[in-house]
Amino acid sequence: MIAPAARRGAGHAACHHGEILQGVFLDAAGRRCAGLVTLPMTGMGSRAEFTRLPGTPPERLTVLPGDRTKAARAAALTVAECAPRRREPPCGGELRITGDIPVGLGMGSSTSDVIAVVRAVADSYGVRLAPATVARLAVRAELASDPLMLDGRPALFAQREGRVLEVLGPRLPPLVVVGCALGGGAPVDTLALPVRTYDEADVRAFERLRSLLRRAVATGDAALLGHVASASARRGQQLLCHPEFDTLTGIGRRLGALGVQIAHSGAVAGLLLDPGAAGLRHRVRSCVRALESNGIAATRVFTTFPPVPPVPTTKEFPSGPAHRGGHRPARPDTPRRPARLPAL
Repeated sequence: MIAPAARRGAGHAACHHGEILQGVFLDAAGRRCAGLVTLPMTGMGSRAEFTRLPGTPPERLTVLPGDRTKAARAAALTVAECAPRRREPPCGGELRITGDIPVGLGMGSSTSDVIAVVRAVADSYGVRLAPATVARLAVRAELASDPLMLDGRPALFAQREGRVLEVLGPRLPPLVVVGCALGGGAPVDTLALPVRTYDEADVRAFERLRSLLRRAVATGDAALLGHVASASARRGQQLLCHPEFDTLTGIGRRLGALGVQIAHSGAVAGLLLDPGAAGLRHRVRSCVRALESNGIAATRVFTTFPPVPPVPTTKEFPSGPAHRGGHRPARPDTPRRPARLPAL
């Protein structure tokens, strides 16, 4: 008897640059839940290739590198999700993951791995999964997930539940971000941070920031978005306690930045600039020099305005190739990539 042929699939997922807003919010039923809005960034990501081996037991799963335990869980969960759709028994396979996202800076490295793996496994079955299904699998694999599986529209996302609380609008206002890494780029162990409890006043404050961010997106008001990001960053600083935070905000005020943003589960941060401001190139260079002169590593400059708006989709396709292109606080499994961003 001839063994069934191996079938290969590929998947990709991008990363993000920390959060614009993170806190505790009310869902449509008035229930409190943790939520966040991330700052998307292109250029880096995770790639996965999955070769499924029909006829092998599903627990026979080889993963390279071998430390990607969350990605391995995601692969097994996705096999169990996709095999019944194709009326096939679950099987094992070989999974290979590559990427260039720094670990421990709060850029969604583990979520990017997981989503790339989910897409690769689905692709090997000829199935394209809806973002809500990918989110459900990602949360099961890593307990909390960044919204890298969504269609690119800014959304308030319940990271521990894998669901969208609110789509804030079609796209973020245009911004130029001067990225940097606080704390020398050392990874942040989010599990070692104290657990904070929030009272009614905190929830009201977060809901007001949510309302302001909704308005900023609707009107394209970059200055208002900068205000929201700065307010959220100050609240996050109460837990993260970055010693350079006051220096960062001072540089922003002195050089006319609209605000600052930070990763609430890492060390990456950014100065937010108005792309329409006079002397933008000089302002960017001045920000980089000021950061470096104060011992803060400047990393990269990027924008929030893509050349073509994303096309929203919520449908699942029973057959056809999985998504392979780029889209976007769990602890990394183990350090596996340098915890630093490429220098400018």
